[in-house]
Amino acid sequence: MDAKVTWRRRMSFTGAADTGFEIPLGVDPEVGGDNDGFRPIELMAISLAGCTAMDVISILQKKRQEVTGFEVIVHARRAEEHPKVFTEATIEYHITGKSVDKNAVLRAMELSALRYCPAQAMLSKVFPIALKYFIYEQGGKLVKSGVYVVGES
Repeated sequence: MDAKVTWRRRMSFTGAADTGFEIPLGVDPEVGGDNDGFRPIELMAISLAGCTAMDVISILQKKRQEVTGFEVIVHARRAEEHPKVFTEATIEYHITGKSVDKNAVLRAMELSALRYCPAQAMLSKVFPIALKYFIYEQGGKLVKSGVYVVGES
């Protein structure tokens, strides 16, 4: 895989990869930018969320779970000092559906963490990643939630 970033002006760039899609990159005006794009560090969190989200929804669909809404949120804590790396993260899986099975959700989270998601596999070697799940019945009522430790069922 190849990726490139092309400078547009000041502190504005366009990122692209093999797929041909482009994404704007930028920074705050306080550091010379125009606030006109994603911060590169934000894309790391989005990559983590997107990678595991695609795995989990695919697995839930294969397990014939009736999912009607799905969202993955990454809360990443950063160091106070430069280079302000991520020091820990929590991934929250919010699943809405009809009688979604908790065990199916846990297994999908586990498979993503241990087998399929390269972003999670890479980043978990650098900082701890906690996993939480929230299962809502159609209509919005929270029916199950918890913290999942990978490898413990």
